[in-house]
Amino acid sequence: MSVVTADLESPIDGLYASAPSPLPFAPSLQIRAFLLRRGAGNVLVYSAPGMRPDTFDEAGGVARAYLNHWHEASFGGDLPGVPLFVHSADRDAVARERHVRATFSRRHTLDDDFEVIPTPGHTPGATAYLWDNGHHRFLFTGDTILLRNGAWAAAVLDSSDRAAYLDSLELIRELDYDVLVPWVASGHDPYYAVTSNAQARRRVDAIIDRVRSGANH
Repeated sequence: MSVVTADLESPIDGLYASAPSPLPFAPSLQIRAFLLRRGAGNVLVYSAPGMRPDTFDEAGGVARAYLNHWHEASFGGDLPGVPLFVHSADRDAVARERHVRATFSRRHTLDDDFEVIPTPGHTPGATAYLWDNGHHRFLFTGDTILLRNGAWAAAVLDSSDRAAYLDSLELIRELDYDVLVPWVASGHDPYYAVTSNAQARRRVDAIIDRVRSGANH
């Protein structure tokens, strides 16, 4: 792991992670924001406390930012001059905390390397992002799939739509990626997971089985 600054790490070439922050209601879990270093303009995925306007300067700054779901809006504020994009279904909740430049509602690709994939369930506007940097395919799942004690897990809340969540997990199961990068991971454990398509499908299948049986994780 390469440490760029005290507030920024580069665990894999082209991917930069902000310093971890514990979730106030679950301090054993930590959240991070991630910068994707791209020739077409760097993208920030997720939000986390403690980010300053200069946090990502050494990695080239931020051209645009995306949230996975509206819960993130309470963790970290606006970055001056950085447009924020969210799913239209979560816009109103995000806008109570942050300035939203624009919304989306459909699956689409930015600049041929950054795919926006709505995955409703955890919240109505939960969205995964798939980034191909030429060496790895990173999947950012927010809270839809997180890393709890090193294991892949769901986060079905009382407010979540279980049927939509299952549909989104089925979609994720078929995606092609080799690095899982959630918003949340247990402290003192890896906060991303290198995988293969076969391994990822087995792990997502296990989550589907648990959620379908009524479990929340």
